[in-house]
Amino acid sequence: MVLLGILRLMLIQRKLNATSRIVCQDFLSTMAVAKVRTVLVDLSGTLHVDAEEIPGSIDAVNRLSQSGVNLKFVTNTTKESKRCLLDRLTSIGFNVQPSQIFTSLTAARHLIERMEVRPFLMLDRRALEDFEGLDTTNPNAVVIGLAPEDFNYQTMNKAFRLIMDGAALVAIHKARYYKRTDGLALGPGPFVTALEYATDTKADVVGKPEKSFFLSAVEEFKCQPEECVMIGDDVRDDIGGAMATGMFGILVKTGKYRDGDENKIDPKPTYIADNFSGAVDYILQKL
Repeated sequence: MVLLGILRLMLIQRKLNATSRIVCQDFLSTMAVAKVRTVLVDLSGTLHVDAEEIPGSIDAVNRLSQSGVNLKFVTNTTKESKRCLLDRLTSIGFNVQPSQIFTSLTAARHLIERMEVRPFLMLDRRALEDFEGLDTTNPNAVVIGLAPEDFNYQTMNKAFRLIMDGAALVAIHKARYYKRTDGLALGPGPFVTALEYATDTKADVVGKPEKSFFLSAVEEFKCQPEECVMIGDDVRDDIGGAMATGMFGILVKTGKYRDGDENKIDPKPTYIADNFSGAVDYILQKL
C-alpha cells in the first residue's frame, strides 16, 4: 500500500511538472511576442491570389497599420516589377506605400551590382524594369526567377553553356511551387536545381528563405530579429526562413498551405492562423 501511494505521488508530481513547463513556455512566448515592433507580410497566397483579395485581408492590413508597428510587405515574386506590383495591390484595394514593399528582385539587383557582373536575365518581361541600366552585353552571370517563357530547352541550354564557361548562377529564389487561381504551379526552384545539377554549381540565392533577405527587409527599422514576426503561407520559405533568422513565424492556412505543413519545420510555427485576418488578431492581442 505504501509503495502504491508513493507511485501515485510520483505520477501526480510528473503531471504537475509537465503542466508547469507548458504554462511557463506559453508565458514566455506571450512575453516574447509582446515585444514585436515589426511585422513582415508575404503577399501572394497570404493577402491575395492573383487579382483577388483573400477575404478580410484589406481590413486586416488597415488594422495592423493603425496599431503603430512597423509594416513591410516582403515577396519572392519575380513576375512583375515593384511598380507593377504596387499598382496591382492598389487596384485590389490595399493601402500600401512604395517604401513598404521589399522584393527579391530588389535584393537580386543589389547583389548583381556588388558582384559587378553582366547578367543574362531569365525573368518575366514585367520584371525587367527593376534591372534597367545594368549592362547585359556578353553576360558573365545567369540570373533566374519565375520566367515561364524562358523555361524551354533553348534558353535553359544557353544558361547552361554560360555557367559551364564560368558564369555565376544567381537564383532570385528557389520556391518549389506557388498558388494561382487555376491551381498550384511550378516555381523557379525546379529549374534552378536543374541548372545546379547539370553544371555541378551551387546558386547564390537572394530571396526567402535566406537570412540576408529577412535582415535586409528590417534593416531600416533598427530592430532585432526577436522583435519581428513574419506572416506567410509558405512554411519553409516564409516561416522556416524567418524563424531561422530569429524571428517569430505565423503560418496562414491560405494560398499554397496544405494540411500538415506546420509539421515540416522544426521548431514549428509560433502560431497557426486560418487566414491573415486571424494572424493580425493574434498579433494585436499580444501588443
